[in-house]
Amino acid sequence: MKALVLSHAHPAFSIGGAQVASHNLFTGLKSLPGWQAHYMAGVGPPVARHDATPLMSLGQAPDETLFWTGDYDWFHLGTTDLDGLMRHFERFLSDLRPDVVNFHHVMGFGIQAIASVRRALGPVPIVMTLHEYLPICAHHGQMIKARSHSLCLRASASDCGLCFPELGAAAMKRRELFIKSFFDRVDAFVSPSRFLLTRFEDWGLPRQKLVMIENGLEGGPVAPPRPLAEGRPRNRFAYFGQLNPFKGIKVLVEAVTRIPDRIWGDAILYIFGGNLEHQPEEFQTQVRNLFRMAGRRLRFMGSYKSADLPHLMREVDWTIVPSTWWENAPVVIQEAFHHGRPIIASDIGGMAEKVRDGIDGLHFRVSNPESLAETMMRALRDPALWDRLRAGIEPPTDAASAAREHARLFERLLTRQGTAGANHG
Repeated sequence: MKALVLSHAHPAFSIGGAQVASHNLFTGLKSLPGWQAHYMAGVGPPVARHDATPLMSLGQAPDETLFWTGDYDWFHLGTTDLDGLMRHFERFLSDLRPDVVNFHHVMGFGIQAIASVRRALGPVPIVMTLHEYLPICAHHGQMIKARSHSLCLRASASDCGLCFPELGAAAMKRRELFIKSFFDRVDAFVSPSRFLLTRFEDWGLPRQKLVMIENGLEGGPVAPPRPLAEGRPRNRFAYFGQLNPFKGIKVLVEAVTRIPDRIWGDAILYIFGGNLEHQPEEFQTQVRNLFRMAGRRLRFMGSYKSADLPHLMREVDWTIVPSTWWENAPVVIQEAFHHGRPIIASDIGGMAEKVRDGIDGLHFRVSNPESLAETMMRALRDPALWDRLRAGIEPPTDAASAAREHARLFERLLTRQGTAGANHG
């Protein structure tokens, strides 16, 4: 059997949870008896497109292909380069002849790529892995209200129209129907969190098509606990991730500045993150001012790569995930648990699902710096808490196990397809 795994970007060029999860699945499938896999990832500016074709390799392996995409309609999740899809993508599909196609995002490719698979390959199973809420929410897929920035509990055309009054409810309904017209051709939707699946079920996807499978992690060597002198506290906190308005970095630094000196002592918050320079100017200014207010309590370490984590985790006791949106299944949670680090996380969405309060981590009230400060103080005051939470951590799913789960799903869909074909004949 041969699977084609598609991602909006390749982890060699763009680090992100969906990229890493999709590539780990690709490598895991290749290791299974009876399975082959091919990986296709989107690439765009500043990489230049070939004159004759959007297909390229850029030094990747023979079973990895890049597809140049530069004309993407973010509102409709569509492409305006239908010629590229129909001439080049469909030809690639016809040549490769995969038995199953697994999309991880349609960004870049465009949601019309689902129809291209049907045209080129007929009734092969199509699986869509859902990593966030972009099909539901036109506000960056965050399900946060555009004007009030409050959490959105359930999407509807009328509510979405209030977020985009310049477009109105009718345009939001047309967007929904357009996306669902392509999703109707998908055989199964996979998500690593039950919370996200529930949101998509509420949005109208058929329950029988929704499947929960954890993302697979290749975490590398496990970092040992930070060595401590006798009587010293576990007081090294760390944030790993992008520095954008939805990741809660402002909430975190505000919390750190509120902890009294007598409790903070010589604790440190490490910030491992990048892309602040690509954020709105007002947000950049606010974050830099907060960094200055935190003073010596904070050490900004810049961006990092996944391969750096075993080394970086050696100096870390606690990982903090303070996102102000629902999240799905942040890879940083899997990475922290792989290295045996308890997590302090916002009490909503995929974070609350993956981090069990009082068992392998601690929850605090989302977007509330006072609540986060109190939770961090609890971690600083209770010398037995870290060991107790560390003992409750379960190792995350590895890439091979996730690949086996996906293969079982693919095989069920292929069996159903064969049965349907026989019945049709």
